[in-house]
Amino acid sequence: MTYFKANSKYKTIGEVAKILNLINKRNGSLSTHTIRFWEKEFKQIKPMIFNGNRRYYDDETINILKKIKFLLKDKGMTLNGVKKALNSDDSDIDELYNTTIRQRKFIKSKINNIKNILTTIKKNNG
Repeated sequence: MTYFKANSKYKTIGEVAKILNLINKRNGSLSTHTIRFWEKEFKQIKPMIFNGNRRYYDDETINILKKIKFLLKDKGMTLNGVKKALNSDDSDIDELYNTTIRQRKFIKSKINNIKNILTTIKKNNG
C-alpha cells in the first residue's frame, strides 16, 4: 500500500467517479473517462500523479469536480459557461451549489418522512 492510498486524504479516479456518481448508462460501470476529459478542459483540476500514472485527488480537487458536475449536469451550463463561472471571483457558484445541496437534503428528508407515514398507515390498516 502506498503512502497516498494509506492517507485517506487522497482518492483514486475510480473512488472519485463513485463519489460523483458518474455511471456509464449503457453498461453501469464507473465513468472515469469523464473525469479525465474534465481534467483537460478545466485547469483547476490538478490530480497528483504517481505509481505508473495513477491519479490521486485531494478534497479540494474533488470539491471542484463536484461543482463542475453540478453546473454541467444539474444546471445545464456549457463547458465555456462553467469555465467562466469557475474563473470568476464571484461566490455565487458556491452559494448556488450549497443551496441546491441543502434543498436536496431537505426534500430527501421530507420524502423519507412521507414513506414512514405511509408504512405506519399500511401497518395500522393491514
